[in-house]
Amino acid sequence: MENSDLESVAQEVFAALADPSRRALLAALAAGGPATATDLAGKLPITRQAIAKHLALLAEAGLVVAEPGERRRVRYRLDSAPMKVAQQFLAALARDWDGPLAALRDHLR
Repeated sequence: MENSDLESVAQEVFAALADPSRRALLAALAAGGPATATDLAGKLPITRQAIAKHLALLAEAGLVVAEPGERRRVRYRLDSAPMKVAQQFLAALARDWDGPLAALRDHLR
């Protein structure tokens, strides 16, 4: 994956994680496994309609995958691949900062 692709994936992940309701949905899926929007609405103080909207945005970012279930109910499960890309992006950014920050610290001493 090219650097611009990594940055694009990371940007989508960070945008998705910026909203506390979406973070709550991811936490609920991480704790309880795959669930429908209705299941999640029973666990969180968010309307089912809002949950459906947030799940669509999380799916766009690749953080959840929609899987057809029984009686046309869609279950959502986590996909950690985009999160790993975002972690790699942050790790590379940290490495890029470590050298100049160490040099500045040494210079100030």
